[in-house]
Amino acid sequence: MDAVQSTKTAFDIIGGQDAVDRLVETFYRNMDVLPQAQTIRAMHAQDLGPTKTVLKLYLAEWLGGPKTYSEQRGHPRLRMRHMGFAIGPAERDAWMACMTGALDEVVDDVRLRDALKQNFAKLADWLRNDPDNQHDKHH
Repeated sequence: MDAVQSTKTAFDIIGGQDAVDRLVETFYRNMDVLPQAQTIRAMHAQDLGPTKTVLKLYLAEWLGGPKTYSEQRGHPRLRMRHMGFAIGPAERDAWMACMTGALDEVVDDVRLRDALKQNFAKLADWLRNDPDNQHDKHH
């Protein structure tokens, strides 16, 4: 592997901002059409435009792209920003169904797609704020 290849980020491999934009658009389209996503869709405003914009910025940065999200909004504080919503296993699974479908449609690189699914699954589980969330249990 040459030096240029080894410095590629997930953002580069996925196809840059255009691919991130397609991923977010596909994710929210899935949220609109999947029956199991009705509950999480109801947590969002009718107009998804502003939410899509934020997620596009966040995912671009999360994947190793431009740091625009942090520059505009500061630290993501994902759990804090989602605390106003009841997120349990059903909501996590619905979110993952939407994202998995979007990844399958948009990300051609199989290894990257599988890695992103694993990372999104961890993130989605961490965002749960139900009493059974193992991340909140102190042993």
